[in-house]
Amino acid sequence: MRKLSRLMSQRYDQALAPAGLNLNQYSILRRTGGRGRPLGEIAHELGMDRSTLSRDLKPLAAAGWIESAPGEDARQRLLRVTAAGRAAVERAMPLWRRAQDEIDEGLGADGIAALHAQLDRAIAQLQGEAP
Repeated sequence: MRKLSRLMSQRYDQALAPAGLNLNQYSILRRTGGRGRPLGEIAHELGMDRSTLSRDLKPLAAAGWIESAPGEDARQRLLRVTAAGRAAVERAMPLWRRAQDEIDEGLGADGIAALHAQLDRAIAQLQGEAP
């Protein structure tokens, strides 16, 4: 699993490099969107812990692609993608799509369906949900 994860990440990182993003950054920007979303919600959706997400946000904030604002209470941070961040996602999206299409083509429709089914079962088991 770890080897597959690394190989997939490398493939996407190479594809996204011309847009100045890696796969983690692209995923964070895509999941965050333009409206304010709590850091914890985004971390959960990405399967990351909050401290890892916070660390990964630093270069995105430094590039001006993401900003944070206070939430409803002082403990909550809301994240949103800036106009520059949306432009970065727009540049990256066709690069990601091309990489995804190449992977899909290599594995075939049946292979992709089987892989997704296995991954869904594994995720459910690891999160303590009924398979």
